[in-house]
Amino acid sequence: MDAREVLYTTRAMRRVKSDPIPMDIQERIMDAAVRAPSGGNAQNWRFMLVDDPAVIAQIGPIYRAAMTLLWGSVYAERVAAAEADPESPDSKAFLRVQKSAQWLADNFEKVPLYLFGFTQNDTSGSSIYPALWSAQLAARVEGIGASLTQVLAFQHDDVLNILGIPTDEGWYMAGCVSLGYPTGKWGVASRQQAHEVSFRNQWGSPLGFETPEPLWP
Repeated sequence: MDAREVLYTTRAMRRVKSDPIPMDIQERIMDAAVRAPSGGNAQNWRFMLVDDPAVIAQIGPIYRAAMTLLWGSVYAERVAAAEADPESPDSKAFLRVQKSAQWLADNFEKVPLYLFGFTQNDTSGSSIYPALWSAQLAARVEGIGASLTQVLAFQHDDVLNILGIPTDEGWYMAGCVSLGYPTGKWGVASRQQAHEVSFRNQWGSPLGFETPEPLWP
């Protein structure tokens, strides 16, 4: 698969089938993940793949509770605005994202595989997030949909206890990636264009080029 296709079409794919992901595909995803840049080459990370239905069933209610908290706190204003004017373009876009995110919460136990990323005494994410993103790119190559979520941070220690992570060694759960064969289609996500959100040399200075449409395909 062309590298640009991977970059342009790897987006949050939360709605997935319950079909298991073969072990050789999991192996390739993880091998790519650990090749990501690591600050000082410290590789101060640990990863955990979770496919045991009994373990996932313990985390599911926690995830749903965390999502309820998220909608009622961080996104409360956007939820209220979208519900007040559901036909506006911004509201429609947000409600689509909310519906997708809520699908994962409601169907947490149906997802066949989760990848958790941990760092020790480091909450910056400078190494773990490139690794998790590499895992998502590798998953895309394999036709696997992925989505990174941090919402479990609301109940961080509960998840660590379920997964058997030592709570006295400074391990921080940086994120959880859901993985599965998607039910939808791959496509280029709609985003603000680079020149609309980027500057050159000084804040507010023009970038020097404009890209009114995605450069791929």
